[in-house]
Amino acid sequence: MKLIYLDHASSTPLDPRVLNAMLPYFRQHYANPSSFHDPGRNVKEVVERCRKKVAEILQAQPEEIIFTSGGTESINLAIKGVALVKGKGHIITSQIEHPAVLETCKYLERRGFTVGYVKVDKSGMINPASVEKAIRKDTILISIMYANNELGTIQPIINIGKIAQRHQIPFHTDACQAGMLELNVQKLKVDLLTLNGAKIYGPKGIGILYQRKGISLEPLIHGGGQEFNLRSGTENVPGIVGFAPALELIQKGGEKKGGKKETQRLILLRDYFTQNLLNIPGTRLVGHPTRRLPTFVTVAFQDVDAEQLVNYLSLNGIYASSGSACASQNVEQSHVLKAIGLPESWGAVRFSLGNGITKKELDDVAKTVKKIVERLREVR
Repeated sequence: MKLIYLDHASSTPLDPRVLNAMLPYFRQHYANPSSFHDPGRNVKEVVERCRKKVAEILQAQPEEIIFTSGGTESINLAIKGVALVKGKGHIITSQIEHPAVLETCKYLERRGFTVGYVKVDKSGMINPASVEKAIRKDTILISIMYANNELGTIQPIINIGKIAQRHQIPFHTDACQAGMLELNVQKLKVDLLTLNGAKIYGPKGIGILYQRKGISLEPLIHGGGQEFNLRSGTENVPGIVGFAPALELIQKGGEKKGGKKETQRLILLRDYFTQNLLNIPGTRLVGHPTRRLPTFVTVAFQDVDAEQLVNYLSLNGIYASSGSACASQNVEQSHVLKAIGLPESWGAVRFSLGNGITKKELDDVAKTVKKIVERLREVR
């Protein structure tokens, strides 16, 4: 039985080219970048070259790129970092953010900060006017995700960024799912942006925070003062060496296949697969029909338990998800599905495509899904 992995939103495989770039930094070039001897200085130069490459992709300055352990740490540093500098105030976010954002905001609420949670429409889209309406005199930060990790809905980040600039409020976006999208921070009008290597065919345990000059942050980890005194601790050199090419590759659209860049190929497959699933009676698309990530197909099935469907798919060698992997221990309907008003009688499954997936594989998946859905409805 061939295994078909459709959970790339949770984690992507390491690109072989990225692995090849990383390997020498596990055994050959293992010195500490903070050391003053030649091996240490050589490794430090490599880290700074990687920082420069990431900065070029984001159209930022190298000193605006902070390497972290991943998306969650970057998000915590962005939100808590601003809050701790300000000491008090009001934060604006949305109802459908990743748990890393929502739990950080709850933490700050328990310490006297106030948080406004902007509502979304049925497709998971945020109205920029709602963000502007939520602004108060004491608003210290706006944090709105670039693309949702359950729906794939792409938010109007540029318009929200313009509003934040007009009101002179720092604007953070969680871009961990948006590696394929526009990441020019000047165009996006963002002050803080987070990325995660595990979502872009890079290594786990590495991420970045873009911090625009002039935005002050209080560090969360104290020690030797690495990463411009914002993230102390010995740098994850293999991770950093892997992150830079992974970001570059996914921004370029990956490998060319059949004369088309991988991103365009995935969009065509996404739409083809979506239609095949929607041909199953009692189904509906969850998320925005067009402003959606190239890899996301989230579909809800009437009178079907999502967890059961995912489990049966797994028994057939097909791996999908019923929600965010970071909240998978909770078997209740996710906060995202509640926010868009999806009835609990509809079970939603997220199929997230990735490099190498084929049309034939998606045909097989659609047929298997149809059989399992029919069986589950019969025994309900």
